[in-house]
Amino acid sequence: MEFTRKNRQLLSRIATNDRHGENSPYFDGWKAYDSNPFHPIHNPDGVIQMGLAENPLCFDLIEKWIRENPDASICTAEGLDKFKDIAIYQDYHGLREFREAVAKFMGRVGGNRVTFDPNRIVMSGGATGANETAIFCLADPGDAFLVPSPYYAGFARDLRWRTGVEIVPVHCKSSNNFRITRAALEEAYEKAQRSNINIKGVIITNPSNPLGTVLDKETLRSLVSFVTDKKIHLVSDEIYAATVFSSPRFISVAEVMQDMDCNRDLIHIVYSLSKDMGFPGFRVGIVYSFNDDVTNCARKMSSFGLVSSQTQFLLASMLSDDEFVGNFLRESSKRLAKRHHVFTKGLEEVGISTIKSNAGLFFWMDMRPLLKEQTTKAETELWRVIINKVKLNVSPGSSFHCSEPGWFRVCFANMDEKTVEVALDRIREFVLQGKEENNHEADKSQARAQRWRKQNLRLSFSSSRLYDESLMSPHMISPHSPIPHSPLVRART
Repeated sequence: MEFTRKNRQLLSRIATNDRHGENSPYFDGWKAYDSNPFHPIHNPDGVIQMGLAENPLCFDLIEKWIRENPDASICTAEGLDKFKDIAIYQDYHGLREFREAVAKFMGRVGGNRVTFDPNRIVMSGGATGANETAIFCLADPGDAFLVPSPYYAGFARDLRWRTGVEIVPVHCKSSNNFRITRAALEEAYEKAQRSNINIKGVIITNPSNPLGTVLDKETLRSLVSFVTDKKIHLVSDEIYAATVFSSPRFISVAEVMQDMDCNRDLIHIVYSLSKDMGFPGFRVGIVYSFNDDVTNCARKMSSFGLVSSQTQFLLASMLSDDEFVGNFLRESSKRLAKRHHVFTKGLEEVGISTIKSNAGLFFWMDMRPLLKEQTTKAETELWRVIINKVKLNVSPGSSFHCSEPGWFRVCFANMDEKTVEVALDRIREFVLQGKEENNHEADKSQARAQRWRKQNLRLSFSSSRLYDESLMSPHMISPHSPIPHSPLVRART
């Protein structure tokens, strides 16, 4: 231990500070899975990973396209003639055809209601890198951003760890399905001002992580109006834009601001192909800003997290295939809808409800009825039981800075159908067992109450006879009376 401490002293304060957010049940759940992963044959009693928002449901469509388009990769015989052009250094702007394809895809995901400029596409290493790049461009250490809660657990790492920026939660409530309101934003902003915290902007996820809901036009207009009035930034993380599987549709902040009198220089979008296409390993993150200075600054920083030219080359070809993209988006929506229904219906059958959602790779599960008390401590105790005994890695609401204990995020797209069945069986067994135990406790409690009532009735009858026979009130009975004392009388003396 002493050796470790001395070694840490040789490192930077930024590298060794505790702002990464790793000391959270969100990451602890991953560690529990990594140490004991479920396998249907080799480890059927292992932990099932339901804390990872991954989307392999349409990998078969991707694989089919790659087999049919071998020339899209420089690592195949068919694409080898492009190797010497792609493998060398590329402009930090990225391949022109890649930026054009991504801009077109972003527009298509939004229903072609917005045209995105390829010259504003700035690359980064996944949404993690894109969010950090945006923060570096917009804020100094010690500045803060308002983030409506519950919010993505990884923001503590992405936004704070190396930038020195703070997060100020905007507490939303389940009474209106955690909708972001102007009143909540104003309250959080004014509280920060009184504490001398410099608010540089608001960060939202749309569709929401962890709620799996999309922001409506009214809410988005309110957000744009708020940041315009306060002269602060709005960063809209839209990495789940193409995971919407039922109405209402996804609306980008870029669409809303088109018909508003607002300061466009304050609006920025983070995008990625990690969720919509299921490519987290490709590390494709995008910063799209309507501010020229931010775009130029982010491009300078992109050298620290460029997308490989080989990946750009492949995706430029894939995303430019209109027929493939259209089929992929339709089929992805169908498969996500089906999987979401299977999970939420299975929970509903045992009395577990969820926030009504229509997007993302997860849903927000209400486990408040299973808490011993409505506290974060009770939520953590329940989470420990779920991960250690039920062997499911679901993430507790406290990881997402939810102000109401008892909510859990459940990821449903990252497993095959057989694992889904096992997970649902485990949840059903756990909930039903809990109900049986509660009923048993209720029966015991009811039996105790019945015994108490019988004793009380006997006591009342005995006391009535005493008063009748002696023709005296309880206040007139002497402590020295030869008549046996009633328990009620003894209680008074």
